[in-house]
Amino acid sequence: MILDYEILRLIWWLLLGVLLIGFAVMDGFDLGVAALLPFVAKKDVERRVVINTVGPVWEGNQVWFILGGGAIFAAWPMLYAVSFSGFYLAMFLVLCALILRPVGFKFRSKVDDKTWRQIWDMCLFIGGVVPSIVFGVAVGNVLLGVPFHFDDTLRSFYTGTFWQLLNPFGLYCGVTSLCMLVMHGSTYLVLKTEKKVQTRTLLAGQIFALLTFILFLGGGYIVAGLDGYVITSEIVTDAASNPLSKTVAKVPGAWLNNYHTYPWMVLAPLIGLIGSLKAFAFLRMKKFGFAFVASGFSVAGIISTVGVSIFPMFLPSSTDLNSSLTVWDASSSEITLLAMTVASVIFVPIIIAYTSWVYKVMAGTVTEKHILENEKEVY
Repeated sequence: MILDYEILRLIWWLLLGVLLIGFAVMDGFDLGVAALLPFVAKKDVERRVVINTVGPVWEGNQVWFILGGGAIFAAWPMLYAVSFSGFYLAMFLVLCALILRPVGFKFRSKVDDKTWRQIWDMCLFIGGVVPSIVFGVAVGNVLLGVPFHFDDTLRSFYTGTFWQLLNPFGLYCGVTSLCMLVMHGSTYLVLKTEKKVQTRTLLAGQIFALLTFILFLGGGYIVAGLDGYVITSEIVTDAASNPLSKTVAKVPGAWLNNYHTYPWMVLAPLIGLIGSLKAFAFLRMKKFGFAFVASGFSVAGIISTVGVSIFPMFLPSSTDLNSSLTVWDASSSEITLLAMTVASVIFVPIIIAYTSWVYKVMAGTVTEKHILENEKEVY
């Protein structure tokens, strides 16, 4: 059989990465635009311009978030169980913030009142900033290790608290994530706006592109000094999932081991760093389309760096090292992964094709004139 259990697990490790990157690139610029809203748009009509740049596409972009959660649930049930229960309060905070987005879009322009609209503008801002930070905090805690363990019946127990997630390194990663998505949102917004909004956004984009470069580079230096997690027993790649069937040790600097074993993996951090620098350069040259593409590559490279650095780990355990979840012991059954692969081959291209068509239809800038002429039809 061509697609044996080991290959299927690798495929779904890659597909999960693709879905996470798809979410960060597609929905990430929505979050970035929302985070910029109070700073690049001063008048009400300017804020409506900003909101309507993402108004037609934000719901479709969230499909990547749903697909990512669904993929974790179906392909990696142990990872889903531990992360969604352990990070429950953090996930709840993200969902509350994300819920503010649809009601903010729908309700903001229903009443022509300054205070009313300012309240919903703040809701949209919170809906952009909070998820951007929390997602980064979660990644930081994965690199540090998460306090959970399994008993002998494979029931998972999370022994940490929400406040423990807000450690210095986790917050550093949260700020990095926010800067990355604001950079990406800026490169999208300069494409879709004009005049004063575009000018303000152009400056913000350059600032956050440089901040993304600096913080990501600094984060790499910090990670090089962290303890990484290494499987010390024989690795069985095609056995039934059982996270307690291996032994794991903490080794200083182990998160860099994969770059020695597989030198090609260094492409991931290079793409992240070069992409942010190129985004800055293209913004300076006012080549906005190239800036958006470069920003997207930077986002993809930064997220890929985390994945290739910790491979084959998914979720290391800081309290019981042997309970750490890996690609080889946290997946669904072989038949489940095979069925999901067939479904993905059919439906993912359809989603990509439809999304591409939507963006082609919605191409062009959003102007103040358009907002004023269609005041009742737009957000």
